[in-house]
Amino acid sequence: MSLASRIANIIVPPQSTHPTPSDSRTTVDITNGSEGPGSAAYKSQRNRRSTETGIMETEEEEGRPRYLHSMFAGGIGGTTGDLLMHSLDTVKTRQQGDPHMPPRYTSMSSTYTKIFRQEGFRRGLYSGVTPAFLGSFPGTVIFFGTYEYSKRHLIDLGLPHSLAYLAGGFVADFAASFVYVPSEVLKTRLQLQGRYNNPFFSSGYNYRSTLDAARTIIRQEGFSALFYGYKATIFRDLPFSALQFTFYEQEQKLAKQWVGGRDIGLSLEILTGATAGGMAGVITCPLDVVKTRIQTQLNPQEGAAEPIKASKVRHNSASRSSATSSTTSKLLPKAAQQRRCISTSSPSTSIPKPGSANLNTSSVITGLKLLYKTEGLAGWFRGVGPRAVWTSVQSGTMLVLYQAILRQMDVHLESNRIDGVDIV
Repeated sequence: MSLASRIANIIVPPQSTHPTPSDSRTTVDITNGSEGPGSAAYKSQRNRRSTETGIMETEEEEGRPRYLHSMFAGGIGGTTGDLLMHSLDTVKTRQQGDPHMPPRYTSMSSTYTKIFRQEGFRRGLYSGVTPAFLGSFPGTVIFFGTYEYSKRHLIDLGLPHSLAYLAGGFVADFAASFVYVPSEVLKTRLQLQGRYNNPFFSSGYNYRSTLDAARTIIRQEGFSALFYGYKATIFRDLPFSALQFTFYEQEQKLAKQWVGGRDIGLSLEILTGATAGGMAGVITCPLDVVKTRIQTQLNPQEGAAEPIKASKVRHNSASRSSATSSTTSKLLPKAAQQRRCISTSSPSTSIPKPGSANLNTSSVITGLKLLYKTEGLAGWFRGVGPRAVWTSVQSGTMLVLYQAILRQMDVHLESNRIDGVDIV
């Protein structure tokens, strides 16, 4: 046999005289009329295979991960991003909740330096990190699980992809809010307090630990205090999450089309994640400003202040008035003092300008109108630079780690699948 004949036999193997399994199956189908191409069973099997193939092609096109993989990867990525930016969150909280006049914390750099020098890293810049972790991981696990579930079902129902991403972000953040808002209340108070018996900063809080803070708040203020600022937080975070993942999904799709594959590389992963968070942060900046102003300028003790004024009017004697005031002040600190209005949830990078108008409302819509009338567009976008930086870094870290962990889990799953086939 010549060399050319051998090469031809390798490329096109000779026909076998024995029937293949498909041939034998075809023969059976022909002989058994009930299972032939024209039978109902044959058509049903063909339609089922076509449907399964279509679903597999859709999942391959969208890159749908397993739910547990998505939840675990999202939990690790989101928690890492939050912990990475925790020190900036602490600086923001000290600036917003500083009760001293003139304020002890002014610029961001001086606040960083002062907290680190006086209180250290663990109990200063990273105070409140325990409730931050306890809320961030389960919160992001719930978020990514709910997002993937709602997004996929909306797409399968025929909703346009962009609307499915938007609605999925809304639903996912709402589901996660019941976990992250209480943890953020605890975290924010511990951040403002710093270390126990802090000699450098008087915040009005003095909890021994996270557990002590939770017990004290529930005992003195009620369980509902753990959800303080919930409505204002939802008004800001739901649109942010919806826009963030809408931008991210669309940018990922464009990047995959440009590269020609699902692996777009680290640089594009960082770019898509960071720009998605940054753009969502800029667009929702007015909601962030209003949320901060509502929570830092409204005084929830106004209701408690009225009895004090009435008692002073009734008592003409200065001594009796002072005695009443001192008695009331002894009754108020534990319950009322703990209700300081400070921002909860992800950092509000807008610091109220000295002399800025008090909104005197708890309505976000009314606050937006009043802010525009008094300060214009500049008031809406106060602090937009720091907010864009924070959301870009946090979003980029979370989404890059999310994709990296998903890829590693897919590789591990595929290797196990191949090993299983080899064993069989």
